[in-house]
Amino acid sequence: MEYKVTDLCDAHRDKVFIADPIGFRDYGGRKNFSGKIHTLKCFEDHAWVEKILETDGTGKVLVVDGGGSLRCAITGDRLAGIAVKNRWNGIIIYGCIRDSATIAMLDLGVKALNTYPISNVTDTEWQENIEISFAGINFMPGQFVYCDEDGIITSPTALTL
Repeated sequence: MEYKVTDLCDAHRDKVFIADPIGFRDYGGRKNFSGKIHTLKCFEDHAWVEKILETDGTGKVLVVDGGGSLRCAITGDRLAGIAVKNRWNGIIIYGCIRDSATIAMLDLGVKALNTYPISNVTDTEWQENIEISFAGINFMPGQFVYCDEDGIITSPTALTL
């Protein structure tokens, strides 16, 4: 579905939560993406991102709370390719990615804070499908997220124009 986040905000002002513009950048080939929220909380460890992206992502966006770390990429071209194969609509990472030039060519929405050339597997603790918070809003599993070049918004229900 093509839409503009600005139009969704105008039409549903009382139903949307707007992420703070803290520096998320668009990296994927798809700038406009949305879906049901699936959350992951992990720190500097891409292994957990991979495990989730290997599942069916039809109609979903993976939202990853990477603690805002700028010292480690937790998604790269290989994982983004897995996401495309398993029909994820997009990934939002409160942290870094790598292989940005390759990711830009994929039919996948990807928002992240920045790039970093090294990834890591640290066998850290992780939590899946819990409420996570960053950018001034809460991301709740099963709710909806909408993204484009103008921002990130969430809603408890699916939005239409």
